[in-house]
Amino acid sequence: MRRPAWPRRHGGRGRGWLGTLLALAAVLAAARGHAAADADPFASPQWPALRAEMLGNAPAVFDPRVKVVGPAFAEDALNVPIAFDASALGEVDRIVVGVDRNPIRQVLTFTPGRLKPALSFRFKLEQGSPVRVAARTRDGVWHVGGLLVDAAGGGCTVPGVTRKDGSWSATLNRVEARRFAALDGGGGRVRIRVMHPMDTGLVAGIPAFHIEQLALVDGRREPLGTLELHEPVSENPIFSFDLREPAAQPLAVTGRDNNGNRIDARVLP
Repeated sequence: MRRPAWPRRHGGRGRGWLGTLLALAAVLAAARGHAAADADPFASPQWPALRAEMLGNAPAVFDPRVKVVGPAFAEDALNVPIAFDASALGEVDRIVVGVDRNPIRQVLTFTPGRLKPALSFRFKLEQGSPVRVAARTRDGVWHVGGLLVDAAGGGCTVPGVTRKDGSWSATLNRVEARRFAALDGGGGRVRIRVMHPMDTGLVAGIPAFHIEQLALVDGRREPLGTLELHEPVSENPIFSFDLREPAAQPLAVTGRDNNGNRIDARVLP
């Protein structure tokens, strides 16, 4: 006697349900991955406000390719060293730096131009906080890196050394700038120091007084890269830039502070 055959529609229906479940699992996995990319690694309640202030409504993702290096604890809250490098993203047209828990949260904006999207400098830290570095790629997406720096506090609400001793006026906007040869065939490194008190305006009796703009220009006075600075940048700021390729000499540093004082100095070879 021949055995009865199972209806084929059962197997087809089973395969249909299996396909649906697999598709649903893929959608859920993608959603979890998207949520993970959007989740603040520091779980900071101040991040949404800082994000809106720095980035507006533009798309943003947390991205480990934005490398940020600094101390775990700031021994001197008036001078916290930090360095970042967003070269792994490819073409970057704008970089902003902010601090979640500073009373003045925006630190600086860097337009790399013909420089590498990397910078080192020092800033003031009022209390322990995440420090954010957001780099915008050509497609308009912000890629955010950062680190957590602890601190005893007070970096934004105490006067700097030259403000205390009164020496700031004798050296105001004096520039020290040097260019160092590249070891990898690139354009070399430029390090500049501008003497300025960089007052935050948060100390009684001392109004805000800080450098607003700096530019590194080539021998034709064309900008290689620019900086927009805010009050949390440290007193007598020091910046280190890396050139992508050799530039027309002599290089120079130009800029101004919020009182209209001009900065213009040659970079020594």
